[in-house]
Amino acid sequence: MKLLHCPLNGPRNISEFTYGGEVHAMPDPDACDSSEWAEYVFFDDNRAGVVTEWWCHTATSFWFLADRNTVSDEIMRTYLPAERFSGLAAAPPDGEPSS
Repeated sequence: MKLLHCPLNGPRNISEFTYGGEVHAMPDPDACDSSEWAEYVFFDDNRAGVVTEWWCHTATSFWFLADRNTVSDEIMRTYLPAERFSGLAAAPPDGEPSS
């Protein structure tokens, strides 16, 4: 049985997860053309070596990132998206209105 370490739920059977694709920079939706947007949505680089990917623990709908070697299929590490995207806007704390 292959295990994947979920940052929220700990080690779980890989069958509990859904692959979400490679992490890559999103183009500005207001400035890009339809072919550039389609490239972002539908295509991955699919390169050999370590890539960062989106994964979801299906039972809890919890999304996280994993660094995986596509040659050996080894999961190098898993971590919260905030570790990579710390500069992005986040939801306001409980009880505070959004601006």
